[in-house]
Amino acid sequence: MRVLGIETSCDETGVAIFDSEKGLLADALYSQVAMHSEYGGVVPELASRDHVRKLLPLIREVLAEAQLSLQDLDGVAFTAGPGLIGALMVGASTGRALAMGLGIPAIAVHHMEGHLLAPMLEENPPSFPFVALLVSGGHTQLVKVEGIGEYELLGESLDDAAGEAFDKAAKMLGLDYPGGPLIARLAEKGDRSRFRFPRPMTDRPGLEFSFSGLKTFTLNTANSHRDDQGQIDEQTMADIAAAFEDAVVDTLAIKCRRALQQTGLKQLIIAGGVSANRHLRLKLEAAVKKEGAELYYARAKFCTDNGAMIAYAGCQRLLAGQMSDLTILAKPRWPMETLEPLSQES
Repeated sequence: MRVLGIETSCDETGVAIFDSEKGLLADALYSQVAMHSEYGGVVPELASRDHVRKLLPLIREVLAEAQLSLQDLDGVAFTAGPGLIGALMVGASTGRALAMGLGIPAIAVHHMEGHLLAPMLEENPPSFPFVALLVSGGHTQLVKVEGIGEYELLGESLDDAAGEAFDKAAKMLGLDYPGGPLIARLAEKGDRSRFRFPRPMTDRPGLEFSFSGLKTFTLNTANSHRDDQGQIDEQTMADIAAAFEDAVVDTLAIKCRRALQQTGLKQLIIAGGVSANRHLRLKLEAAVKKEGAELYYARAKFCTDNGAMIAYAGCQRLLAGQMSDLTILAKPRWPMETLEPLSQES
């Protein structure tokens, strides 16, 4: 089965074609980062309009790369949520219209399920069951995964997601948007022993996260090291960035190790934009090794939003006989635990 995947949940337009027998045939991505950086964050209306401009050209691009025509497709998968409602509507309406016109099934895909399954695109994918850490700009969740659609939420952030905290900490230091990669790059130059930031909620049982207090601590530290002109010297900025990154990464690692112990599972996957952070991967490698477990993650290009993960997730559900009706479905809020599991026959 050849499935066209469409991702338009936020500020990246992703399109891909996945073949159930041959794997990923083609993928393309257009990022709106340059446009939104001028405003310090994503402007929803601008994001929606840019998806309208870029989506059809990207669909034509992946079809050409895969040497296929629209008539060669067997299904269409589109992100239906969570995300920005206007952005979601662009992908959902396009995907639903294409499927209707071609007379093929369409499937509405949960954005975070796409992220969760992205490691399945690699040569050495994990097998079910496993624990998943979903960590991005909008989500920080630990999930027990028995199979596709069989999810148990173990814990999540009570306030900001880790990726959002990275962006806000970067803003406090005067860095551009998106701040997460810039913080990580700056932290490489920092002295990780100079500052010690708190590891939120690690001194109590449970698998919930909280990063709002860490942001406040970062702001207070930054403000206490500004000169009379309100500037922070470059080395101090790097030291603060390193301390902040260490605090977030250590917190995530502690909770992941605790989740493995609680579930007794021996596989951990990390997915979402923050999963591309090199320091996080190294820390988690060490943490899971202590539990006799293995760590899995997608290649960097499939950690951020992309069409390949949507095409893959949609293909699995279409193969199981699931499909969406003619409704153009978009859900800005959509708990992943409400998803339907794959049929036993699949």
